Amino acid sequence: QVQLVESGGGLVQAGGSLRLSCAASGLTFMSYAMGWFRQAPGKEREFVAAIKWSDSITHYTDSVKGRFTISRDNAKNTVYLQMNSLKPEDTAVYYCGAVRAGTPLLNLSIGVLYNYWGQGTSVAVSS
Repeated sequence: QVQLVESGGGLVQAGGSLRLSCAASGLTFMSYAMGWFRQAPGKEREFVAAIKWSDSITHYTDSVKGRFTISRDNAKNTVYLQMNSLKPEDTAVYYCGAVRAGTPLLNLSIGVLYNYWGQGTSVAVSS
């Protein structure tokens, strides 16, 4: 059974940092690209960042470029999202997802293509 378990969320002041983790089990980790999405209250889920099995290949939404960094540790079956310079508009539930490794890089922003999802971790940024 595939499980993706996110952790690391919390409450932080604007300008602060958090690191989210997503631990995967039940799948061959290097056969999947991994992504982070978020859903703010009253809004649709949106793409944040993704990383292919070779972690030199990453993709970010424009609003987080230069502030967020996605990385993965294939030995630990874990993907991370380092979030710096957080803003109140980053407040959301953050979800990690896994999608087949053959998915083109630019398609990693398309949530419906993902095969598995975690339950989410909540991030709140106060002003």
